Parts: sequence; structure tokens; C-alpha cells
Amino acid sequence: MTADKIIRMYGADWCRDCIRTKKQLDGLGISYEYINLVETPDAAEEAKKISGRTNIPVVVYPDGAHQVEPSNAEVEAKLSELQLL
Repeated sequence: MTADKIIRMYGADWCRDCIRTKKQLDGLGISYEYINLVETPDAAEEAKKISGRTNIPVVVYPDGAHQVEPSNAEVEAKLSELQLL
């Protein structure tokens, strides 16, 4: 996957929504970069700059769009829009 096609997900292993979104992406076979905010605390500020919020997960798509605490349906709709499914 080229750099401009990478999905980035900012999250933490204690976060139920993060676990759910990771499981969904894994189940769909979607490649993504997972940025663990516990292991990389500085990335929390980066995620906040992207979303304007402190909620996680923050999922950043190749087209520059992002979602904060997305539902499975919202993630799937965005992946379909980007023709990644």
C-alpha cells in the first residue's frame, strides 16, 4: 500500500470503541497504521489537532477525511466511498 493510501487509526488498547474498530478493519482485511496512544503519548496531540477533540478512536482516511468514534456502519460507508471494500 502506498503512503497516500494508508488509513491511520489513533487509539488505545483500553478503549472499547478502538477495539471494535480495529476488529472491523482486521475482519475486512483493510490495511491500516495503528498508533497506540499509550505507547506514543505525543501522538495524542496529533490526533487532537486532526479531530479537534480528545475522543478516540480517530480514523484518518487517504482522502484526508477523518472520523471520531465512528460506528461500524460509518466506517464501512467511508471505505465503500473510497472503493477500499
